[in-house]
Amino acid sequence: MAERRMQGQPMIIMGDDAQRMKDKDAQEHNISAARAVADSVRTTLGPKGMDKMLVSSMGDVTVTNDGVTILQEMDIDDPTAEMIVEVAETQEDEAGDGTTTAVAVAGELLKEAEELLDQDIHATAVIKGYNMAAERARAEVDEVAISVDPDDEDLVRSVAETSMTGKGTELDKELLSDLLYRALQTVAIEAEDGSTVVDLNDVEIETQTGRQIGESELLSGAVVDKDPVHDNMPTEVEDASVLLLNEAIEVEETETDTTVSVDNPDQLQQFLEKEEAQLQEKVDQIAEVGADVVFCQKGIDDMAQHFLAKEGILAVRRTRKSDIEFLQDVLGASIVTDLDSVTAADLGSGSVTRDETDEMFYVEGSGDGAHGVTLLLRGATDHVVDEVERSVTDALDVASQALTDGRVLPGGGAIEVELADRVRNFADGVEGREALAVEAFADALELVPRVLASNAGLDSIDTLVEMRAAHEGGDQRAGLNVFTGDIEDTFEAGIVEPAHSKEQALSSASEAANLVLKIDDIISAGDLSTEGEEDEGAGGMGGGMGGMGGMGGMGGAM
Repeated sequence: MAERRMQGQPMIIMGDDAQRMKDKDAQEHNISAARAVADSVRTTLGPKGMDKMLVSSMGDVTVTNDGVTILQEMDIDDPTAEMIVEVAETQEDEAGDGTTTAVAVAGELLKEAEELLDQDIHATAVIKGYNMAAERARAEVDEVAISVDPDDEDLVRSVAETSMTGKGTELDKELLSDLLYRALQTVAIEAEDGSTVVDLNDVEIETQTGRQIGESELLSGAVVDKDPVHDNMPTEVEDASVLLLNEAIEVEETETDTTVSVDNPDQLQQFLEKEEAQLQEKVDQIAEVGADVVFCQKGIDDMAQHFLAKEGILAVRRTRKSDIEFLQDVLGASIVTDLDSVTAADLGSGSVTRDETDEMFYVEGSGDGAHGVTLLLRGATDHVVDEVERSVTDALDVASQALTDGRVLPGGGAIEVELADRVRNFADGVEGREALAVEAFADALELVPRVLASNAGLDSIDTLVEMRAAHEGGDQRAGLNVFTGDIEDTFEAGIVEPAHSKEQALSSASEAANLVLKIDDIISAGDLSTEGEEDEGAGGMGGGMGGMGGMGGMGGAM
């Protein structure tokens, strides 16, 4: 309860249930909560990172080391912790990968800031220093970046393989990177200014269980995991005219509840014949426009199925909206919402074939406006194929970035150590206490090679010292190869990351850390405390993790 005394009497301005945490306590609370989130994903970083098993309240199990998936699946209630989760979500949206790096660096920036705050350096000085350092680091990324030729298959595939290394797809990364590169080459176009543009909406990802990851393939066109609605329908149609329909082929229902009174069997027969005539009319409209295949987003009546089969038309019902939209691009078709207005121009052209083993339809377009490919990913179980999909999606994003942005960086912590060295040199020219924050920013960047080494079972301090020495000697591509334990030119070793992803991680991490540091007062309408607060203090881990009941509930997952 907040109060202010006037003439000896307290003035009550907050409700009885309100809680307030101020100054040092608020800062410690926020930093502890944010660091707890960062620590929860730190062990997943790098090729040797471990996985997390996430069990939802409904008993659903997810096994992954994808940072954003872990944080989204965790039941986090603390508002400060949720701000750090937003870092991962932003990184995923803007860069596709590097979520764990962004969150881990944000946590380390707050750890370094806490030490500066303990030295009575004001938060505003720390924030200003971090902003200066982040701006400088981003500029240095562009200096260090290596240009990418869109036709350099080895380099683009190396970016994809680096993203997949350490995930469920690692053993088959060469096959998958080949599929990804061919997919990107199919949908990439050259803009007027000479740059490469990739529309990932033209690349669909489908999954299938019961097979090995190595049996994954790239298909020209779309895959529809559905069955024909009638056994007498054809299952293969070459040179097909395809109708995409977002209208039910069923008897039209009245808008209001209606009761029909039937006095004799003849009236019932007339009623049924009228319904049948309605369905026959809809099927006739489809046949007259010239459609050989119908993918319907809604239902198809049993009688209509019979009529369609008699006409020799292949029909699929309850097709997913995402599949219909992708088929629109693949076939160059329009999505029809009213059969009364359908014309031949709405139809798409292509071929439709049925794989009875996979029980899927393969749809390939043949018109001038047709485009799109499908990555069909396979795995032994649902858990395996889900992780393969997450891994390939990230790799697809970063590989497309390498093509569109045209810049890559050496991986294995090489860029972080190089940036840290350059930011420290920059700090020498910064005046005031902000210089200490700039140096702290550089120290935080070196968390990445330290964690890479630690997760690989190597000595993090020795690794960092050796990497620093190499970079001070002018080898700006010196990074850690976690498989050999050696410090080497990671770019030549094929450990490559997109520059845009690293720039986004630097921005996200520094902005999130600064947002947390700027808060000096937490005013809550409810209770900020937890059971452990009396032991650890309002600003300690008890208070910091107060709302993060879901994280505690993860048990051994963390």
